[in-house]
Amino acid sequence: MDPILVAVITLGLIVLFLGAGVWVFAGLLLVSCSSLYFLLDMDPMRIGRIMATLVIRSATSAEVAAIPLFVWMGELLLRTDVSRRMFEGLSPIVHHLPGRLFHTNVLGSALFAAICGSSAATTATVGKITAHELDRRGYNRSLNYGSLAGAGSFGLLIPPSVVLIVYGVLAEVSISRLFLAGVVPGLLIAGMFSAYIGLRCIVDKSLAPSDGVPSATSDILRGVQLLLPVLALVLMVLGSIYSGLATPSEAGAVGVGATLLLTLVTRQLSWKVIRDSLSAAVHTSCMIVAILITASFLSTAMAYLHVPQQVASYIAHLELSPYELIAVLAVFFIVLGMFLEGISITVMSLPITLPLITAAGFDPIWFGIFLVVMTELAQITPPVGFNLFILQNLTTVSILRVAVYAAPFFMLMCLAAAILTIWPDIVLWLPSFL
Repeated sequence: MDPILVAVITLGLIVLFLGAGVWVFAGLLLVSCSSLYFLLDMDPMRIGRIMATLVIRSATSAEVAAIPLFVWMGELLLRTDVSRRMFEGLSPIVHHLPGRLFHTNVLGSALFAAICGSSAATTATVGKITAHELDRRGYNRSLNYGSLAGAGSFGLLIPPSVVLIVYGVLAEVSISRLFLAGVVPGLLIAGMFSAYIGLRCIVDKSLAPSDGVPSATSDILRGVQLLLPVLALVLMVLGSIYSGLATPSEAGAVGVGATLLLTLVTRQLSWKVIRDSLSAAVHTSCMIVAILITASFLSTAMAYLHVPQQVASYIAHLELSPYELIAVLAVFFIVLGMFLEGISITVMSLPITLPLITAAGFDPIWFGIFLVVMTELAQITPPVGFNLFILQNLTTVSILRVAVYAAPFFMLMCLAAAILTIWPDIVLWLPSFL
């Protein structure tokens, strides 16, 4: 059968299964098995042996071991007062900026993303304080919720990122280099968000009402003091990796240990916190690893069917320029993002897109960051945008309305993706030192 037709059928089956409500990992498994059995007439025993090999390889991977550790770290922090500490610490620091407390959404999300690696946890942790506090103080609701939805996606890009770990495992590239590659783009997007907020508030000062007495130096120093535990966690996790003292997996263990110590010192550690955070971390980690294994299985099945090579050859015959290829893939990822979350987009698309990208001369490290920026967009696109769901639960505002509020930040991330494509050294500069 024509591999292009196989690719279309495979994608159609995946959409059909997911549209029917089948779990992502189950849908990928069904598509992989049926493709090998019906299209290649492969013996079921051989299919089972291939699957068993992938399960063992994933279960013994040191990189995959980092996922539950960073997830548990985020779940622990979600159950502490770290969001209140960040808000109170950042408030006097951003007081003199145009937009004032709106910047706590951006800076708070960037800080929390640097210690947990999860978009959902970042949005929920920062939002449970800022969403209601800024409303109470009379800040513009659309800019408040929109900036929170957009900035909450930083958890996918700013290291340590779970999606970058998944990409590194599947693409077989250095996770440490991927983490470094995400730093400058993450700061760039955060800076673009803050600049947009500042310009909006300069044009219309009613968006961010005055909070009264300007912050004194003592208030700023007290704010820095409140932020010290969070900054210490960031330095311990990332510092342990880039000092050479720990691998990404070992850094996850360092982060969990430091987080447990922080919750103990602040008298927030209890058996209930440990039980609830472990339960949530196990649930999330099992989901991620199951998707990772079945995605590897799908990639293997596609390789047996020669789909990636034939699709790459077909697109090569279209004679698209590298920029035209990136534009086509960007639209493809945005459409996928309307129905899937970040990890699913990554694992489903990578078997076909990565060969195309490498054939076009793009660096796999750069493509990892570009792909994550595209999956960030998926967090704020209806009907399936995880950050939109979280904000709906926090604020009772409808998903479509939150999506409208987030639209300017969606456009800013699209602009950031274009900037990273035109100037790839923004991504590759830091990893070049490793």
